Amino acid sequence: MFSFAGIRSLGMSEILIAHRAPWQNPFAERVIGSIRRECLDHVIVFNERHLRRLLRSYLTYYNVTRPHQSLDNDSPHRRKVQTLAGGRVVAISQVGGLHHRYQRAA
Repeated sequence: MFSFAGIRSLGMSEILIAHRAPWQNPFAERVIGSIRRECLDHVIVFNERHLRRLLRSYLTYYNVTRPHQSLDNDSPHRRKVQTLAGGRVVAISQVGGLHHRYQRAA
């Protein structure tokens, strides 16, 4: 569970933004919007456990597979460029089938 004491122990501090001013925190607003648009708008969440599993799966997709324009359409965890000789293309289902990763099968 989230705790401010845990955050402080990492050397981080809380910075408050003005009331009703989401533009002051664009990075958090961007990722929250992406989670909502690309994940939560397309599923029915049954309980907290299901939501946590879904969010873990989405964040793995977001950091490992999803292309980011600011990274020249790469992901934060760099991917190797696959050659045409690598074999046929296969789709790997992610986030419960909402998204797919495509790679060449050996």
